[in-house]
Amino acid sequence: MLDHLSSNIEWLKSINTANFEQRALELFRHQYKNTAIYREYCNHIHRTPERVHTLTDIPFLPISFFKSHEILAQDQAAQLLFESSGTTGMIPSRHFIAHPEYYETAFRKGFRQHYGAPEDYIILGLLPSYLERKHSSLVYMVQDLIQTSNHPSGGFYLNEWEQIAGILQQPRDRKIFLIGVTFALLDFAEAYPMDLSAHIVMETGGMKGRREEWTRMEVHQYLAQQWKLEKVHSEYGMSEMLSQAYSKGDGIFKCTESMRVLLRDESDPLETYTAGSGCVNVIDLANIDSCAFIATEDIGKVAADGSFEILGRRDTAALRGCSLMVV
Repeated sequence: MLDHLSSNIEWLKSINTANFEQRALELFRHQYKNTAIYREYCNHIHRTPERVHTLTDIPFLPISFFKSHEILAQDQAAQLLFESSGTTGMIPSRHFIAHPEYYETAFRKGFRQHYGAPEDYIILGLLPSYLERKHSSLVYMVQDLIQTSNHPSGGFYLNEWEQIAGILQQPRDRKIFLIGVTFALLDFAEAYPMDLSAHIVMETGGMKGRREEWTRMEVHQYLAQQWKLEKVHSEYGMSEMLSQAYSKGDGIFKCTESMRVLLRDESDPLETYTAGSGCVNVIDLANIDSCAFIATEDIGKVAADGSFEILGRRDTAALRGCSLMVV
């Protein structure tokens, strides 16, 4: 198991709520065996397979390792590279992808799970800062959804606001799905207020110094006001992950079937729990060839049903217990 591309894709497609924990433990054992840096980390904190029996036993690799190490199974070669956007001068995270098919399987299944068929939408990507980069996982995903949607008006846009406004305001045979980086949506909404109540607007985060930082609530309130939206949707993803979570309003995210969010105690990073508030740990079972168990720098709140909110990010000037070590 987990040794052949075609069988791995079927393994990934078959993940559901009932078998998630079993699949996560299978992948943990596989990655302990095949991903050297993860095995070294597990050994260092004394969390070897003999001690791991439940989801909360699994060790989560600090996300900073994606900046300092090549996280890839030792028998695999990278076919693709995703990098975090970051700000100028920051070291980007680098996610080496041996099989792009796993990413494609995860985001295609996840989109259909939450929104239905891409063919039901005209998909517009307002992602200027991402289009300017060569290794954006978000652009890769949206490009695939646009191609699957196969509508002549769909596509990527940098700053062609007048053209986008024309598409949005004309009568259409499909609902429009406008997905954009936060600062670009805010700029566009300021310049072109209109009624988009019949469509879906999704922000993907990312101010990156382009505007004054706003809270998600402030962003959503402004977009809703400018575009007469009942709710603003959001996507939670990152270059280190191949699965996503989606919010259909109020910043409440629900994971796709290949992903789950847990929490860790800020003062004890090895204390993992399933609900409450704390530092966010992500299980991403599409990360077959890298590491599926990631200790992020986000602070979150997880409900009993697995839905979650992102409350902010840790103060990296005071790492405290959320960052344990550097191998």
